[in-house]
Parts: sequence; C-alpha cells; structure tokens
Amino acid sequence: MSATRAQRRAEKRKKRRAKERGIALVMVMGAIAVLTVMLAEFQDETSAELAAATALRDGLQAEYMARSAVNLSRLLIASEPSMRKAIAPLFMMMKKTPPQLPVWEFSDRLLGVFNDEESSKDFATTIGVDPSDGKNLTMPGGRFELVIVDEDAKINVNLGAANDIAHIRLAKEIIGLIGPPQYSPLFEQRDGSGQFHDRLATCQAIIDWADVDEQAFNCDLTQLSGAQQTGVEDAWYQLLPKPYRRKNAPYDSLEELHMVRGVSEDFWATFVDPDPTNPKKRVVTVWGSGAINVNTANAQTLLGVTCAGAPTADICTNPDQAAMFLSGVTMARGITMGAPLFGSTRDFVAAMTGSGQLGPLLAMMGMKPVVFQSQSEFQKSITTESKMFSIYAVGIKKGYRRETRVKVHTVVDFRNAPNLGQQGPLPGQPGQPGANPLAPAQPGQMQPNAQQQSADAIAAAMAPSTGGQVVYFRVE
Repeated sequence: MSATRAQRRAEKRKKRRAKERGIALVMVMGAIAVLTVMLAEFQDETSAELAAATALRDGLQAEYMARSAVNLSRLLIASEPSMRKAIAPLFMMMKKTPPQLPVWEFSDRLLGVFNDEESSKDFATTIGVDPSDGKNLTMPGGRFELVIVDEDAKINVNLGAANDIAHIRLAKEIIGLIGPPQYSPLFEQRDGSGQFHDRLATCQAIIDWADVDEQAFNCDLTQLSGAQQTGVEDAWYQLLPKPYRRKNAPYDSLEELHMVRGVSEDFWATFVDPDPTNPKKRVVTVWGSGAINVNTANAQTLLGVTCAGAPTADICTNPDQAAMFLSGVTMARGITMGAPLFGSTRDFVAAMTGSGQLGPLLAMMGMKPVVFQSQSEFQKSITTESKMFSIYAVGIKKGYRRETRVKVHTVVDFRNAPNLGQQGPLPGQPGQPGANPLAPAQPGQMQPNAQQQSADAIAAAMAPSTGGQVVYFRVE
C-alpha cells in the first residue's frame, strides 16, 4: 500500500510539474510574442524617424545645392560686362559696339566645374582646363540642374500697372501677339463657363486687372487717339459662381493670369506658356523691365512685338507670311547658336524694313518688308540688353535607391548692379550702412541711436549689389 501511495504521489508531482512547465512555457511564449510586437513597432517607429530625418537632411542639402547654383548664376551674369569689354576692340575695328553676350544660355557648361563629376568633365572638354588642379570644386553626393531665363525677352503684362503710355504700349503688344488671323478660332468659341471673350475684351481684362483705377481700358488701336478709357470697368467677376474683385495692382506671379477674364487654358497654352517643362519658351512675364530684347526673344514674341509697331504688315495679316517669319527666326537662332543677331535696335528695324545686312536675306526668303507706324516709337519698346533674369535651379541629393530634388526659382534685377571691380565699400563694413551696431565707438565718435541703426540696416539691404537685387524667391 505504501508503494502504491508513493507512486500516486510521484505521478501527481509529475503532473503538477508538467503543468507548471506548460504554464511557464505559455508565459514565455506570450512574453516573446509581446516583445516581438514591441520590437516590430519600435523598429517601425525608428525606421520612420530615421527616414524622416534622412529626408530632411537630404532636402536641406538639395536646397543649398540649388541656392549655390543661384549664386553662381548671379556671378556668371555679373561677369558678362567684363567679357564684353574684352571683345570690344574687335567690334571697334568694324565701327560697332559689342552687343550683350548671352552667357546665361551656356550656364550648364560654364558652371559645370562646380557641379558633379560628369558636368565637370564637360566643362573640361569645353574650356580645355583640367578641373582636377582645383580643390573642393565639385559637389559630393549631389548635383544641380540650372536654367536661366531672360525675362526681358518676354511681354511684360505688369506694364498695365504703370502709366498711360505704358498701357498703350502693352495694348499694342497684346493685340500684336493675339491679333494674327490664325488665332481667330480661339476667340470664336466658348470657354469652359460658356462665355465668349474676343480679342479686345481679353486685352482689356489683362490691363484692367493690374491698373490702379476703376476705368475700363479700350484696346481698340484703330481710334485716332489710340487706346482710350471706355467708362467704368464691368462687373464680370462679380457674376461668377465664386465672385471676386479685380486686383487693381501689379501681378505678383504669372499664375495670377489664370484669374483674368478670357485667359482660358487654351489661351494659356497658346500665348503664355506653350511648354511648361521649358520656361525659355514662355511668351509672357510679370518681371520684365519693359523693353523687349530682340536678340533673345523667341520667334512668337518677336512676331507679337513687330505687329505691335506695324499692325497692318503682311506678317501680321497673312498666315503664310507669319509662318515664314517664325521659321526664319527659329532657323537663324539655330545657326548662330545663341549669338546676338542685332548690335542695336536700329539693326532690327533695318532688317524688318528690308535693309541692313539681314534685310536682303529675309527678302530672299520671301518675306515682305515691314512698314512701321513710327520707327522711333517702336525702338523705344525694344532693346538689345537684358537686365531681368529668372533662375530655375534644382538641387539633387543622391541617396540609397532614391534622390531628393528641391527646386528654387529666383528673379534677379541687374538694372542698378555695379560692374565687377566697381563695387564700393561693402555694406556692413565699419563706417558703412549696416555696420555692426554693437561695435565700440571710436574715440570722439558718438554711438548711433536705434533709429539710426534701423535706417542703416535698411540702407544696407537696399544697397546695389554686383550680383543684382533679388525681387522674387520661391522654394518648391
């Protein structure tokens, strides 16, 4: 009996231990499962935070690569007068003044030495200089893409915010641009809201949006006194499903034109931005200085400007003549590879009227001479030198299986920029506007008060710079 009890007790203990081991195993498995879930969540959170930090780091590096490209572009444009001065003796022998050199058209090659290794090789091939002799020139782990656009080669719709003379010039340029008969179907159909907008109404709307008054502008240039006001501006915008008012102030960006009456998607694609991937093909701007550079304007812009000064010319009324002019300008630009065709505005007028060096060539192509209404007035609307530039820079930071891209758009005004070597004392230096207000005063010199320091800071910020004045900056 005692042996049987001992066996039963042993079996009970054995079962109890097995049960305890099972419970322990379940607890261990549960703990492992909980720890696995916690570890997976912790890993996900850590990976997400690491990816976010890496993206922020790469984004910041890409942005400053783009900013570097912008600053290099400003230096390149500022160096153009020095390059022009170097070739001036050659033009003096021909009794001509040297035209502005479009160095910005070759920015990708001229600034390639500061880009990645591949672009640096292209620079070495173009210039014939070995970049390996320099130090820290290229960008490690990244690169930039750069496009510099001449804004003075576009029609500036912000002339509508200027004086009456500028209003009339802009009206002529808009009608010259949209007036040729091949564009008539665009103004004979309804827009997306079922409304009709003819040429005069669209031209009037573009000018009235930016002018400061409430008077409607008349773009009918056939009147004896030119463009005239025709009464109070209409309430067209107030009748829209989501009404708004005219701005009556200058355009802040090109996209603002979408809010103007008559600027439909078809109008935008035809007259404003035909190719969104190539800003050089833009026809319209809001940043130009006024006069249009005939050496850098594209063929469509040149046609519009020419028709502004000669609305009855054959190239403005005959689609065949217009097509011949567009193809001729495009072919000439391709042959010269960006070199300026006209040394002065007189050369352009002479070519269009059938004289000068290019006039006979255009006549041989079959283009009829243009008779301007007033050559002197037309010359005031054109130029051969550009001062306003848009810089589109994209910084690219390479990563593992991906790359980060940041785009910077900067508009720079070089109208008051001094030439290289002519810059005076830099703002912020002792005795100059913007000097350190905490610097100790010299013996016998009074410390400027807060008002004077603020005025000096403003003067320092507005002082002309060799690199031009930034008037627009946007990071995308």
